[in-house]
Amino acid sequence: MNIKRSILLRVRIAFLAVSIFACSIVFKVVYIQVAEGEKWKKLSEETLFDYKKVKATRGNIYSDNGSLLATSLPFYVVAFDATMPSEGVFRKGLDSLSYLLSRFYKDKSALEYKGLLIDARKTDKQYIILNHRLINYQSKKKMSNWPIFREGRYRGGSIFEKKNIRYRPFANLCHRTIGFVNENGKGAGLEFSFNGVLGGTDGEFLFQRIAGGSWKPIFVANNINAIDGLDLQTTIDVNLQDVAETALKKAMKDHDADDGTVVVMEVNTGAIKAISNLSANGNGIYSEEFNHAVGGSFEPGSVFKLATMIALLEETKIQLSDEIDTGNGEYPFYNVKVRDHIEGGFGRISVQRAFEVSSNIAMAKLVDKNFGLRPSRFVEYLDKLNLSKPLKLQIAGESYPKIKRPNQKGWNGITLPWMSYGYGFEMSPLHTLALYNAVANDGVMIKPMFIKAIKKADVVVEEFDTQIINPKICSYKTLLQLKTLLEGVVEEGTASNLKNSYFKIAGKTGTAQILENGSYSRKYTTSFIGYFPAHSPKYSILVLIKNPKGIFQYGNSVAGPVFKEIADNIYARDLQLHLAMNNNVVMKAGFFPVIKSGKQSDLVMLCNELGISNHSSGDQEWTRTAIAGNSVVLKKNLIIKNLMPNVQGMMLRDAIYILEQNGLQVSFQGHGRVSEQSISSGTKILKGQRVELNLN
Repeated sequence: MNIKRSILLRVRIAFLAVSIFACSIVFKVVYIQVAEGEKWKKLSEETLFDYKKVKATRGNIYSDNGSLLATSLPFYVVAFDATMPSEGVFRKGLDSLSYLLSRFYKDKSALEYKGLLIDARKTDKQYIILNHRLINYQSKKKMSNWPIFREGRYRGGSIFEKKNIRYRPFANLCHRTIGFVNENGKGAGLEFSFNGVLGGTDGEFLFQRIAGGSWKPIFVANNINAIDGLDLQTTIDVNLQDVAETALKKAMKDHDADDGTVVVMEVNTGAIKAISNLSANGNGIYSEEFNHAVGGSFEPGSVFKLATMIALLEETKIQLSDEIDTGNGEYPFYNVKVRDHIEGGFGRISVQRAFEVSSNIAMAKLVDKNFGLRPSRFVEYLDKLNLSKPLKLQIAGESYPKIKRPNQKGWNGITLPWMSYGYGFEMSPLHTLALYNAVANDGVMIKPMFIKAIKKADVVVEEFDTQIINPKICSYKTLLQLKTLLEGVVEEGTASNLKNSYFKIAGKTGTAQILENGSYSRKYTTSFIGYFPAHSPKYSILVLIKNPKGIFQYGNSVAGPVFKEIADNIYARDLQLHLAMNNNVVMKAGFFPVIKSGKQSDLVMLCNELGISNHSSGDQEWTRTAIAGNSVVLKKNLIIKNLMPNVQGMMLRDAIYILEQNGLQVSFQGHGRVSEQSISSGTKILKGQRVELNLN
């Protein structure tokens, strides 16, 4: 009996406990719904809804003539709101849509896509990504006409979520100068330097969290639309950029070099028309990994002798005709020997000749004699020439010149003689180019410029003018002497291999040993910096090639030919560089002028100017000629796509234009008209194929 009572008591206690627990649950539910309802409702909304940033469309980057260098192209992820279509629309278009999705993406069968859509419909999914692959705008337009999707977002449930992808139409051309910005906001080049301008202002949209962890945009009045970025118009000439990069890459391959830099600058404006920085990655592959022209620091070597001559000519009464004894090619300064690059030396030569043949001994002796007791005065000239401080370029990452000064650690008796021919300090290639450009620009030093304007569509928001760094680097007398020296280097000196009969080049070669682990190695940095045409300079060009291998180790044989190839190409394209024809042309009796092939309008004008009878077989752009008595007959020169045209007899300018219009890469040698072409006319050609022309 006691056992029965005990069991009954326990049952009653357990029932009471369960009842109390159940009541507490009911109480808690009521309390949450009534007393804390607003709190939990607000927390639920915060969990399911959130304002997220919507990226603005990034601005475009253009070349000087409006060609696209970088742009943001819209791509889309295709999603679906299964609750939007009516039952009739969904059932009617289900099979067709499933089939089209399967054919387009090729990752699932039509049956699998059908099951995916039906399941989304049954579970009232408001946002399901059908495929994570990005599609372009043309595909989006095509999909927008598919069954169900053609009803639009609100009646068909189609969602095309836009994602902007950065695209470069010219691939890796000018790659490092255009630059990039990564997800962390770090980067390089113009993309990074003008990130605030290009990036625009991000918007803010309300998104709803749905099943599967995805977020669906909700269109409400409080959404803030993004403000698209502005556009940049650069100074880059795409054609010159291609020429410069091709010439540099060819030279680096020929000499198996480690790094190379080319910069083409417009003399009067400072506009950078082409800039290429290539590094060898092995296996014959060259790419732009670092902007050496802007961020690199190099011992300039003999190209610095221009600055040395400015200091000497301005500070002393030295004349170019004065003589100096360079001895047998070696001269001691304290416990170090300064050497010239020619065994046996140059002996006794004039100051002008010393510059032309690039005598280190001559420069060192002249500077030591005139500045040895007051080295600070020599450094002051470097300050005046703006070689000791940054140029404050429009592009980020500029290196700081490392110029030694008297009384600083590391300065000793050999420092000044070494500086005279470009050793013992470092500066960027653009510093040196700015100095040479100043000589070409009648003594006015201007800042290299990469950006011409900031635009919003076709409206100019901000325009950048040429900035003068130094209005007068030296006296007019010194300037004339400097020009004589630089022209002499090409006419009679170390760069005589660059001389040609069409236009004069002025410049200076440089060959500097590379410092490795505190001592100078048997590796060299070769360079040539100059301008052309010398009589009326339009372009200044810097070429620097690091560690060429093989028998050619000097600036005239490695960097110089790159300068000449670029200059020749520019000269062939730019008619304004050509000297005007003598108006008093008199044809010798019995001689008929050479009129072979070219643009019909040009040949007709030439014939009319010379009073030669000419007849054409019709109105055509390109013609070949035949002589009939004292007349010229113009016959059609047929240009057919994908077939090699006949350019023999044409001037180089016309030949390059036609061949590059057909997608060919052109190299040439010689002067005059095209006498031979490496690919026979009528042969099938491929885009990017190289053709070689011989001129005679």
